[in-house]
Amino acid sequence: MNIGNLVKVAFSSLFRNKMRTALTMLGIVIGIASVIAMVSIGQASTQSVKSELSSMGSNMIMIMPARQQRGGVDMGMSSSKSLDNKDLQALQEKTRYVAAVSPMVSSNKQLIYGNNNHSCSVNGVSASYLDIRKYEIAEGVMFTEEDVKRYNKVCVIGQTVELFTNGEDPLGKSIRFGSIPMTVIGVLESKGQSGMGDDQDDIVFAPYTTIQKRFLGINYFNMMYASATSEEESELAATEITYILRSNHGIKSGMSDDFDIRTQEELVSTISSVTGLMTTLLAAIASISLVVGGIGIMNIMYVTVTERTKEIGLRMAIGAHNRDIMFQFLCESVILSLIGGIIGIILGLIIAYVASKLMNMPYVVSQMAIVGSFLVCALTGIFFGWYPAKKAANMNPISALRYE
Repeated sequence: MNIGNLVKVAFSSLFRNKMRTALTMLGIVIGIASVIAMVSIGQASTQSVKSELSSMGSNMIMIMPARQQRGGVDMGMSSSKSLDNKDLQALQEKTRYVAAVSPMVSSNKQLIYGNNNHSCSVNGVSASYLDIRKYEIAEGVMFTEEDVKRYNKVCVIGQTVELFTNGEDPLGKSIRFGSIPMTVIGVLESKGQSGMGDDQDDIVFAPYTTIQKRFLGINYFNMMYASATSEEESELAATEITYILRSNHGIKSGMSDDFDIRTQEELVSTISSVTGLMTTLLAAIASISLVVGGIGIMNIMYVTVTERTKEIGLRMAIGAHNRDIMFQFLCESVILSLIGGIIGIILGLIIAYVASKLMNMPYVVSQMAIVGSFLVCALTGIFFGWYPAKKAANMNPISALRYE
């Protein structure tokens, strides 16, 4: 029997019992759809995070105090005072691969304008911070280094700082941080939500010296941001910063650093590794339904072989070989699996598309997942259809003709 006849007879047999065929394919459809959707959503989330990190500055470097341990208890980074003005000056003067550096000190204050109150983070930074983090000024100006030196009470606000609810122009207005008045001299361009869902526009920037002296009464920094001269030189810049800070802090060879340095490349690599692992894990869990679907195919093929025992005996009696019978039932199981796989792929792509729109992520189609799904479907049909097909091929034609 040629392949054309095999396929024709297989379709005829499958469509003879439409409901049974549909229910048998359901396990394959769910399994393939789950795998396609999970892989697409996982790759979309990875791409979204990479895009988010790139928007912060692909050559950005974060310098943080190391976590403190006291009596075996993790005190976190907030208790560390390892970064100060001496480090800032050294990085500004002695580096070759660092284009800009800015300290950061943060204070959570209630902002007040008239009868309006708004709680948000007030970050003390230098004038170069906007360039490092890729923020833009929409209205007004950014404060200058002169404002930093004089501890001037000026600030730049984000788009979602909800103080000017009556349509007032914020420029030149005086808002209070707790009990201290600050003059708004600039409004930032909107950056929207971060990949983690944080509002990047609900922010206030002020000179770091103002926050240190007038708000917190400290002389150290919570952390520092720097930008390398280029993305390719980020690692060189990080190495350079490490050397300078170790020298500044008197850290000898073999001793642990009292600071941590993170480059964007490291962050992207770490997050990509985590999201990739989660995607693989979810896809593996979703693949369990493929096994269930395969068992369903094997079960139905057993039933089909039993129902068509007389047909098998008749074909053998008129000259059909064992391999013809085996290929016939194997062809049916493969077609059943492939049709379910095609429907599953389409359904999986639809689910991934809807999810990408709901979660505001890019829509990613994994060609490898689609090709792999076709191969898995074919192998599932062969693997789970082989034994029932072999059973049919090994029937005794006389016994089959007598079967009731």
